[in-house]
Amino acid sequence: MLFDLLSSRSLNKGALMHIAMLAPIAWRTPPRHYGPWESVASLLTEGLVARGHDVTLFATGDSLTSGKLHAVCPRGYEEDRSLIPKVWECLHISELFEHGDGYDIIHNHFDYLPLTYSGLTSTPLVTTIHGFSSPGILPVYKKYNDTAFYVSISDADRSPDLDYIATIHHGIDIQLFDFQSAPDDTLLFFGRIHNDKGARQAIEIAKASSKKLILAGIIQDQAYFDHYVAPHIDDDTVTYVGSVAPAARNRLLGNACALLHPIQFDEPFGLSVIESMACGTPVIAFNRGSMPELIETGKNGFLVDNMDEAIERVARIKEIDRATCRRHVEHHFTVKRMVQEYIHVYERILAAESERSL
Repeated sequence: MLFDLLSSRSLNKGALMHIAMLAPIAWRTPPRHYGPWESVASLLTEGLVARGHDVTLFATGDSLTSGKLHAVCPRGYEEDRSLIPKVWECLHISELFEHGDGYDIIHNHFDYLPLTYSGLTSTPLVTTIHGFSSPGILPVYKKYNDTAFYVSISDADRSPDLDYIATIHHGIDIQLFDFQSAPDDTLLFFGRIHNDKGARQAIEIAKASSKKLILAGIIQDQAYFDHYVAPHIDDDTVTYVGSVAPAARNRLLGNACALLHPIQFDEPFGLSVIESMACGTPVIAFNRGSMPELIETGKNGFLVDNMDEAIERVARIKEIDRATCRRHVEHHFTVKRMVQEYIHVYERILAAESERSL
């Protein structure tokens, strides 16, 4: 098996690597507002370049990077609806793999489709699995299980049908998030307006707690928004501010007394959770998916099992020390830590490739 070749020692440790970073093209990299996969691809690219590695970012033509930018798609197809997604995805992915032999490592942040192009190159392919949209995509991952390398973003989001080289939690640039010790008395929901994320439940929790709620995020399900969210928006007790850029995100997260995260699915990670804690804002989250890997209940927030518990924890939110929330992110979820763990994965793979060629 492929993983039998991987030893704990790293050959050429610290050597310069030539890395192709494949970002999605739904949004610009880094995103102007929404785009979690693009955000992670950007943070990793910039961190690797800062460490001296030669990184080519395959992303949209308007993307920004201190590395080399290689683009065929001019803009994100979610930002320019004249672009047909599948057409530009095929052109984008094939462009990388047709040049794949020029790199030491190809790092895929584009889900399962790039795996089907991996036969075009002998360069090792690392895929960060940002979540499974459906069990129906597993056959592709299973087909390439013995030739590709998979990284999970939480232990909770691992499929028993796949082998993984590592779990690497996301990291954030903590300098982009200001610590706020004296917040307002408002609650915040920050995420996609979709049943999965629990905007409806956040409104119910806030109303039962007699606190103002601000909702921020893209509308991913218009019918859900129209039925469960819009009727409650009065710009007094419930306000919807849309999808926000980084500066507004920083302000919203810091000013909230708590982030409500009543997810209705097993979330693979949850960037808004650690972004909130970086600002000092504790999180009240349903105890599903990766949440126990991000939240230590009673220290940087509360894990709850139902609505009644969530409402009760809102009343106790001042028990959480906001400085402790910030320190938790500084210790566990920085971009520096994320970059170093990916470098270690790359080195292990190249060491195994070197041994196989002897």
